Amino acid sequence: MFQAYDEALHWIHSRLRLGIKPGLKRMEWMMERLEHPEKKIKTIHIGGTNGKGSTVTFLRSILQEAGLKVGTFTSPYFEHFNERISINGRPINDQDLILLTNKIKPLADELEETELGGPTEFEVITAMSFYYFAYIQPVDLAIYEVGLGGRFDSTNIIEPAISIITSIGLDHTNILGETYEEIAFEKAGIIKRNTPILTGVKQENAYEVIREKAMDNDAELYRLGEQIQIENHHSTENGEKFTIKTHLGTVEDVEISMFGKHQTENASLAVMAAQLLKMSDESIFQGLKKAYWPGRFDLISSNPLIIMDGAHNEEGMETLVAELRKRYKERKIKVIFAALGDKKLNNMIRKIDLIAEEITFVDFDYPRAAKAEDLYALSSITQKRIANDWKQAVLEELRAIKSNELLVVTGSLYFLSDAKPFIQQHIFDKGFISKNK
Repeated sequence: MFQAYDEALHWIHSRLRLGIKPGLKRMEWMMERLEHPEKKIKTIHIGGTNGKGSTVTFLRSILQEAGLKVGTFTSPYFEHFNERISINGRPINDQDLILLTNKIKPLADELEETELGGPTEFEVITAMSFYYFAYIQPVDLAIYEVGLGGRFDSTNIIEPAISIITSIGLDHTNILGETYEEIAFEKAGIIKRNTPILTGVKQENAYEVIREKAMDNDAELYRLGEQIQIENHHSTENGEKFTIKTHLGTVEDVEISMFGKHQTENASLAVMAAQLLKMSDESIFQGLKKAYWPGRFDLISSNPLIIMDGAHNEEGMETLVAELRKRYKERKIKVIFAALGDKKLNNMIRKIDLIAEEITFVDFDYPRAAKAEDLYALSSITQKRIANDWKQAVLEELRAIKSNELLVVTGSLYFLSDAKPFIQQHIFDKGFISKNK
């Protein structure tokens, strides 16, 4: 039995050695032994290549504004592991995490001895969340973010009230497939019979896969740009302002503090889901206004100007570059970049090269992290460097930044989860710059 939080967390992380093992058999086995907590929770399921976390946040904030107790299961965490299992935006406490680990570990040990093999880290955490939301801290509704793909993701044992597929991009192609259609097929695996499905997918061939899956399951389909419309959009100094129109009603002049057209799309999917759940316009308006999700075009400081963005794949990087061009075309952009080695890095770095004055490539302590030297070799600009100590690189850039420059820290969300608290605690507290957030 674990007594200390660090021991419990170490055991959870030790499951990373098992890697990614797609399939639902291990989850079904554990749920059977736990008396099916996943069937005792009302859920919403959100998949997609990009935009999952933001959509979870928008929807959670709306439902919370309406007075509901809302659980969320997300990945990766940003500053603290416990964020992955949260209620109304508050992470699970350490003692409850220890309790859950002690509940799941015996099952994991027993499962290890079967032909199914031991559960992965993600499967273990998913099982913990179901037990937590069903038995320890019962919630009115839980929003589940897909970890990878959809069809064989460990979250896909739920029967949700609503399913959402935000987008399709060429990410995790070694597992999900090389084409938009193949990836759409995996994402569409979360579509359930007679369950509304909302999507922001733009590629027609990928959308057709989703449409056919919805038809096969008699699932009502709502698509961004068709049944869900965004009107009167314009960017503001602090975010975006726009109107959302669906067959269930129009919510005018909503405001969000997350930057970018893509965030209006994520918010609109959340609004449609909220309308299906019969939330009021006032809850929608106020929930969107209050929603905040770290690491997504996150303004860390305005003087000097520092932005963090978890552009961890090609589509995410394309969105980041477009937003930087729109908002900061007069600034010289300096970039600190780290990534996971299993991404399509050449296209990502090619996009950064187009807008960066200078790039510092770094590596960080994570099993799948790419080497700074490998990232450096993919860049074509002349003003670039390698820094194996990312903390030192951050300090150097902050000391050197000028008033006409912008520092962008981007790439893997796992990297940003280390970098943001480092900047806040080790730089702001020491008086290098004034804290903005």
